[in-house]
Amino acid sequence: MITRFRRLPLRSRLALLTAAAVAVAVAAAAGACWLVTRQELGNQRDTTLSNVSADASTVRGYLRNCGAAPGGQEGLFRPYTVQIITAEGVVCTTLGPAPLEVHTSDLAVAQGRAELTLHDARTSGGTEMRVATKPGPVPGTAVSIAQPLSEIDKPLGSLAVVLALTAGVGVLGAATAGLGVARAGLRPVDRLTGAVEHIARTEDLAVRIPVEGEDEIARLSRSFNSMTAALASSRDRQQQLIADAGHELRTPLTSLRTNIDLLVRSEETGRAIPPEDRKALLASVRAQMAELAALIGDLQELSRPDSAPGSGPVQVIALHEAVERAVERARLRGAGLTFDVRLESWYVRAEPAALERAVVNLLDNAVKFSPPGGTVEVAMKDGELTVRDHGPGIPPEELPHVFDRFWRSPSARSLPGSGLGLSIVARTVQQAGGEVALRSAEGGGTIASVRLPGAPVEPPSLA
Repeated sequence: MITRFRRLPLRSRLALLTAAAVAVAVAAAAGACWLVTRQELGNQRDTTLSNVSADASTVRGYLRNCGAAPGGQEGLFRPYTVQIITAEGVVCTTLGPAPLEVHTSDLAVAQGRAELTLHDARTSGGTEMRVATKPGPVPGTAVSIAQPLSEIDKPLGSLAVVLALTAGVGVLGAATAGLGVARAGLRPVDRLTGAVEHIARTEDLAVRIPVEGEDEIARLSRSFNSMTAALASSRDRQQQLIADAGHELRTPLTSLRTNIDLLVRSEETGRAIPPEDRKALLASVRAQMAELAALIGDLQELSRPDSAPGSGPVQVIALHEAVERAVERARLRGAGLTFDVRLESWYVRAEPAALERAVVNLLDNAVKFSPPGGTVEVAMKDGELTVRDHGPGIPPEELPHVFDRFWRSPSARSLPGSGLGLSIVARTVQQAGGEVALRSAEGGGTIASVRLPGAPVEPPSLA
């Protein structure tokens, strides 16, 4: 049953739940109404029966003429049945009605052992009666006043039918109203469903759902719009990355193919290339392969998800030690340059390999733009790492683009590089909770600054 219910459409389930809730409420109200009415009518009947009385002369007349009406007195107690009971057990009933069953409680009243008794009884004809027995006006007698139970049962039965019909109409109305409310309330969900189906069918991420109000449906619509916007942006970045990567790969591949074609043609034609030219061609091939390998490595780094940007786990590392290792690697690439290194201790939480690579990228950038015999200044103070070169600097209008993927300054396009180094730096620093910026230095050159949250001493718990 529960499985079938869950298979129903949501609006049908809402309508059924609404109808069920109303049915329970109406049934409870109708049942309470019927019980209260029954109780009140029963109390009123008992009070009325208890207040009916007979005078002494009438009772004596009944006793003298058991079975016959004494002097027309049979009409005095209509519509009640009157029965006289003596202490010896003699029973006299009004003319017409069938005799009532005599309970021991009735005899107890006639014998003076009880004041009043109320109970149900049955006539000799099988009619259910409500009986009130109280002491009679003649000593040693009791008078039972009875009324058919049907006098109240019939109105109660009619009331039950009316309540049942009213409850049924209410439940049907509630089900209809619930279906209408469900349709109106789920109309935004229908729009959302249609939008999702449209996107699944067409992959059109430009679809947006109108947002109305501040309720849960509006929140869901806004979340859906944000999700599609994020997906569209991600797809655009992916397409741009593919296009840029293809453009960047085309140049070294074309040059590599040209050099290899020259070497192959020399072998095929038997015309030897001069040793110096052949050496230059092989050096060019080696450099282009190294450039391709670096570009592919950068692309792999950028393609990793944010939850797993590097190969190692996040841990507390000494940033000053990572910078020292990166400087040693940069010295190999910057032969003839002077490195002025002044580092203070600073511990951060990051991925060691990813952070060291980001520092290496900053130093490589400084080495690339430093003039021959120049100086690269590396400093760590108060948790801020700065790398300064004394090169031509970056024009102010180009500073907002330095961290874009594949962006390269017009003055640097003749230099080796993929344009991804600073993008990797920005991504790594942001994932570590820090900030990175480039600015022009006074007197020429560029300053790259990295600020990461940390402390000058290693936390004891993580030592």
